[in-house]
Parts: sequence; C-alpha cells; structure tokens
Amino acid sequence: MAVRIRLVPCLSDNYAVILHEVDTNTTVLIDAPEAAPIEAALDQAGWKLTHMLITHKHGDHVQGIAALKKKYGATVIGPRGEASEIPMIDSKVAEGDVVSVGNMKAKVFETPGHTAGHIVFWFEQEKLLFAGDTLFALGCGRSFERPASVLWQSILKIRDLPGDTKLYCGHEYTLSNARFSVTVDPKNAALKRRLAEIERARAEGKPTVPSMMQEERETNPFLRPDNTEVAEALGMKGADPAAVFTELRERKNNFKG
Repeated sequence: MAVRIRLVPCLSDNYAVILHEVDTNTTVLIDAPEAAPIEAALDQAGWKLTHMLITHKHGDHVQGIAALKKKYGATVIGPRGEASEIPMIDSKVAEGDVVSVGNMKAKVFETPGHTAGHIVFWFEQEKLLFAGDTLFALGCGRSFERPASVLWQSILKIRDLPGDTKLYCGHEYTLSNARFSVTVDPKNAALKRRLAEIERARAEGKPTVPSMMQEERETNPFLRPDNTEVAEALGMKGADPAAVFTELRERKNNFKG
C-alpha cells in the first residue's frame, strides 16, 4: 500500500500533515491550522482532500476546517470530548476507537493534559503517530486543562510504541526543546549529538519533524522522568516519576532559550 506524506508548515510554527493513499485516492489531513498553505500543497500534488483528523480544539489546529470543508467536502473526525468546540465535525471518536480512511486504519488514544479531550492517532501499519500537542520532538505540550501528572499518564500510553514509529507533532519547537533538554539531562551523550543535528537543520531552514519514537525514548526528558539520571539532575533521586515529570514541565514553562 503506497502512502505519500506531505508536511505543511502553517501559521508561525504549526505543522499540518497530509497523507495520500495512492490505491484508493484517499487524502487525509491531520489538523487544520490554516487553509491556504494546505490548499496550496493539495493543488501542487493534485490531491482532493477526503478526510480531516483533528487532535484537539485549539484554534491553531482547527481554524482551517471551515474553508477546507467548504472547498472539498471532506469528512471531519475529531475527539468526542471536544466535539462541541470543533467546527463541522462529522464523526466523534474516543479511546480505543479505530478510524478507517481508505485502506488505512488509525487507533485512537485519549491523551488528556494539554486539553481535557485531546486525542492522538496511531497508524500501526504505516508506522505513523500523529500526536498533536501531547508529545513534541524532545518535548511535550503544556498541561493547560489537566494536571501535569495526568499528562504523564497520557504519555505513558504512547511511550512504548514501536521504535520505528515516526512521530509527527503539531509544532516546530524542537530547537528550544533541545536546549532545555540538555539542562535537565546533561549526561546524555545521544541528546547532545541530537542537539547539534537540530541546530544544523534549523540553520538550514529544514524541519525537525518527524522524529523516531526510539530516538525520543533515548533523548526526550519528558519520556524519561523515571530515568535515574534525569531525576538526579533535578535533585529528585527516588521521587515518583509523576512528580519528576511535573517538575520538568514547570521548568520548561519558565525556560528562556
């Protein structure tokens, strides 16, 4: 099954992603930050949008829905818990549901934290995870609507997905995330190498998305609060991982870099 993928920069630092399944001519958009660049990418590829998968209600993920729906008539699929706040939603999904688009299937995980009703989509066969603002390359979303400890439990649902899964997240925050990460995981040689790679990529104007789940497990401190070296670096040796995660999130909230 041939699937083509386009990463579409939107707004100042958002990403939308377009999947196109060649055999069925199915074209799926994950999140809709703004319509114009998405329409341009579709036109350039010669694809007609058939589905929109929405991770959460925030404006920078949904404000392109209305224009795209009007132009293409695509089916909008999003979280049941936030359906009233997502424009033109056609299908509401929740934990354990499987979304079928063409021949592709995505498992839904509820990941409350950034918003109370946030969901992510895992395409197991295609080895793709669309995490919205729950998990970033070398970071995670702010825990706006649920405590950080709840976001940690959400992240645990997806932390152990296969290492060759590609993580697509909602924003290009990776350089700032990497600079923060080395302050809380200073002995991690793989993280230092990754920081150098990210600095090169961004200097050249290249995206840092997607990343690989195995790489995230080795270098993303928000996947490692139960790692002894991370806890020790925070002065929290032996602390509950949820407490370590909460401290990590609080430090990142206040990080300037």
